[in-house]
Amino acid sequence: MAISMTPAAADRVRSFLANRGKGLGLRVGVKTTGCSGLAYVLEFVDELNDDDQVFEQNDLKLIVDGKSLVYIDGTQLDFVKEGLNEGFQFNNPNVNGECGCGESFTV
Repeated sequence: MAISMTPAAADRVRSFLANRGKGLGLRVGVKTTGCSGLAYVLEFVDELNDDDQVFEQNDLKLIVDGKSLVYIDGTQLDFVKEGLNEGFQFNNPNVNGECGCGESFTV
């Protein structure tokens, strides 16, 4: 079980952590919400929880709680710029469908 990130995502996370001035890494998780049921959550981590899994890549830590890992195992986090828009993109092989607005997904 693992998640990964592209070099572009790693550069962006590294920049955010540097601007913040502290943090162990980035938490990637899911929460129940939206039309389809699940949405991704990104947040900085200052302290690990007991059920956290830590994945190190590009000298950065991606931290995932055990409940979320079931839904995002194999996911690759990317950072993309398209025209004036930019943001993180989740390439999750477990997704069966997404809502029309793209804010939530099902597995």
